[in-house]
Parts: sequence; C-alpha cells; structure tokens
Amino acid sequence: MDLGDLITPEAVFASLRAQSKKQALQDLAEKAAKITGISAREILETLMQRERLGSTGVGRGIAIPHGRVPQLNRIVSVFARLAEPIEFDALDGEPVDLIFLLLAPEHAGADHLKALARISRLLRNPSSAEKLRGAHDRAALYAVLTEPAASHAA
Repeated sequence: MDLGDLITPEAVFASLRAQSKKQALQDLAEKAAKITGISAREILETLMQRERLGSTGVGRGIAIPHGRVPQLNRIVSVFARLAEPIEFDALDGEPVDLIFLLLAPEHAGADHLKALARISRLLRNPSSAEKLRGAHDRAALYAVLTEPAASHAA
C-alpha cells in the first residue's frame, strides 16, 4: 500500500501548534472534517474513544491516532508535524511531534490494518522520522511521506 493513496498534499501540515493531546486531536479532527465533510465533533469522538483504549503515541515522538467512521467511503489521512512536542501519554513517555491521523470506513478491516502497518513502518524508520523532522514545508513533508516503500526498508 502506497501512502500516496492515503494522503494528499493538502492534508499535510508542517507546523501545527497545539498545547495538549486533546487540542492536537481537535485540530486534526477539524482538518479531517474539511477533507471528508464529516463533522469534526464526530471525528474527534471517534479518536477519543480509541485513545481511551490506550494511547496511540507509539514512541520516539510519534503518534498514529486512528479510528473507523461509518460515513467514510475511503481511507483518509492527515499528517502534522507539531511546532513544539506535546505530552501524548506515549508508550515510552516521550513527547510527540509527528502525528499521522488515519480514518477508515467501518467496513475497511484489512485495508485499515494495512494502512496502519504501512504508516507505522514509515514512521518507525529512524531515517524517515529524521527527514520528516528536518523538512521545511508541506511539499518536503509530502515528498518524504510518499517515497516508495522500498526506500524505507532498513
């Protein structure tokens, strides 16, 4: 699965300002709402329900909040690099500065898992994470996110 199928340049944000996990999720829900036409409140509730099961802060400054939204007809993603890292209840206790939001239709079981695995592989690669942290703008971030999967193998 290619991340270019999951995210558009307009869904990439180079310097999101958030003071807390909840604010970051609210901001991302609003951005996803503009892309999907689904209310930000409904998207945020889906994300918060998932966070109550356990933090989606996977470690090394990375979070992959995700959830299923019944009205969606395709997988939608939003990526944000935060201007300043925030506390996210991550598994390693470290603050988060890279957030990749993934929303999937209710019936997208295998595709949702494949997308999560693809995103996780990209972000867990230290070289990719370093490139994302060093990218200066939306275009540079999008280029890193959509590099062919083979270039991330490590």
